[in-house]
Formats: sequence, structure tokens, C-alpha cells
Amino acid sequence: MTIFVIKIGSSIITDDFGLSEKRIESIVNNISEIHDKGIDPVIVSSGAVAAGKNKLNIKGKITDINLKQAAAAIGQSSLIWAYERAFNKHGKKAAQVLLTQEIFSDRNRYINAKNTLSTLISYRVVPIINENDTVAIEGLKFGDNDRLAALVSTLLNADKLIILSDVDGLYTENPQSKSAKLIPIIKEITTEIEQCAGVTQSLVGTGGMCSKVQAAKIATDNSIPTYIINGNNSGQILDILEDIEVGTKFEPQTKRYGARKGWIASGIKSNGSLILDDGAVNAIISKGTSLLPSGINKIEGQFVRGDAVYCIDKNGNKIAKGLVNYSSEELIKIYGKKTSHIETILGFKYSDEVIHRDNMTIIKG
Repeated sequence: MTIFVIKIGSSIITDDFGLSEKRIESIVNNISEIHDKGIDPVIVSSGAVAAGKNKLNIKGKITDINLKQAAAAIGQSSLIWAYERAFNKHGKKAAQVLLTQEIFSDRNRYINAKNTLSTLISYRVVPIINENDTVAIEGLKFGDNDRLAALVSTLLNADKLIILSDVDGLYTENPQSKSAKLIPIIKEITTEIEQCAGVTQSLVGTGGMCSKVQAAKIATDNSIPTYIINGNNSGQILDILEDIEVGTKFEPQTKRYGARKGWIASGIKSNGSLILDDGAVNAIISKGTSLLPSGINKIEGQFVRGDAVYCIDKNGNKIAKGLVNYSSEELIKIYGKKTSHIETILGFKYSDEVIHRDNMTIIKG
């Protein structure tokens, strides 16, 4: 099974009159072609808010969250129906899947979502995924589904993440500048690369190039190559299948995580940080050991037992992420101490380890 997750932004499939079925059909033509070649496409599509805005005769960008949610509720049916008609012309079935990002923070719901999508794919049905904007506020405020597409990619262990943008890829500066140059390959997402992304947005979308680069970082950290291409240029999805250089390719960074460690790395949000000494950092990176309280120099944030936190070195670099066995309130009392002192200090002991190695994912080193 070869899976391509394809993220389609609002600006690609809408025009001044709302949804553009002509543009949707053009993209679906290409997706159907790769489907016929044995690739399993999973679409993450924005556009519900833009479609609903047109039905409500609203001009300009909507800033009120409640109105955006109402527009999403009105426009979602038009969005999925446009995709269904387009795929029907190729004799293919499509399924609507509405997700919220909270699904990725709960292990049971995460597995259920994975099983549902995997079953659809096994029946050669094309899932059309969108954020459940009627109830999810964060997706309306940030990301324009870019992050959601990256999380879906890690959920399914996708082979590629393809983000359709309204520009050719990532440029060295604003694409409208004459001196701007397209960056064809990015081997590592550095601070300089993030600065190139800027914060530009369109009138119909909430995400700019910055959110696309952040999505690429999530995917490539999970060993998924990511592409940003121009969704208005027909055939570029097929070019990627044939290894023809188009847009900007972000190369994968690490070995592919297992399902659980992939969930820890990208699915669940961090609620704090543990600043480690050099010995603990070296032991985690070199030997894959668990984290003991003696290796912690500082606690940041508030969290409870079972929450995810980052492990950070003295220079501020994130080196691992894991699920803690103690709350921040408890850790403040025992960090820097030997494991033999935990029960004496707290009056109880859950575990010798603050983070067991089975609940930790190394993200650097």
C-alpha cells in the first residue's frame, strides 16, 4: 500500500463566486490518474468556509470565529458534493471524514481514526478529510489544514505529503520580488528556511507559507518526504510520481517511527519542558535510556502525570519528547534527586523513571 496525502487549500479550489468545480475537477483528474496507477490518495481539503461565505453573500475575509463556524457548516456539504461528483466521473467513490486535532492527542481516538481511514483505503475509497470547523476553533484560527494534513500523514505512515499552494513552492523571499528564487530541495528545515516562509495569507485561507513549512517539519521529522507545489499547474502531482523535479521538496530527516512513538512525536501536544544536564542528554541520544530525576536541571510549564513534555538540552534544543510519570508539581520536588529519594520526598513512588524509554521518542541526535 502506497499512500499519498494531498492537502488542497481554499485558494486553489475557490474563486470570486465560491467553490470552483472546474478547478476541483482538474485536480481530481490528476488524483484519479495516480489512483489508477495503484497509489492510494488521501485528500485533506479546505474550502468549506469559503463555500459557505459565498452562500451567505459575505465579502472579504471573515474574522469572527462564530461566523466562520456557521459558514463552515453551510459550505461543507457543497464541498464534499463537488468532490463526489468529480470522482464519480472516474467511477470512484469518495468518503467524507471530519476530524478535530484533539483526536491526535487521545490514543484510543487516534487508533480509531487510523482504522477507519485504513478500511476506506482498503476498499479503494478516497477519503476527503477536513477539520470539523463547526466545533473546532483552532483549525479556523491557525494552519488552514496544513498541520492537519501533516498529522494525517504520520497517522497513516504515508509515503508522501503533497501540499498544493497558490505559488510554485518556497522562495528565498517574497515571490513577487524580482530577486526571489525558488528553493527546489530543502534537506533540513533551519531557522533561515522558516524565515523565508514569512507569514503571508490569502483572503480565503488562514494558512500561509509559514504553516506549510511547519507542516513539512512535522512530516519530515517522521520520515515522510514533503512537497509544496502549485496547485494551479495541472499535472504536477503526476510529475512527483515520476520523480520529476517540481516545486519545493523537503527531504525526510529521521528513521520512520513506530506507530506509538510517531503518535508521541507528532500527535499529542506538549504541555511543558524538562531541561536536562549533559549526562542525561548523552544517555538518551546515545543509549536510548529512560530519563531519571537526577538528570533534570529545570522544569517548565504545568502538566499532569501522562502528559507529553519536551526534553531540552542546555542550549534550548529539543532532543526528545515523552510521557511523564510525574506531574510538574511533583517533579519540582524531586528533580535533580536520586531515584532512591523519590518515595522519601513525595511519600509515594510511581516509578524510578520520570519518562520511560518506551514512552519517549528521540527527535534530534
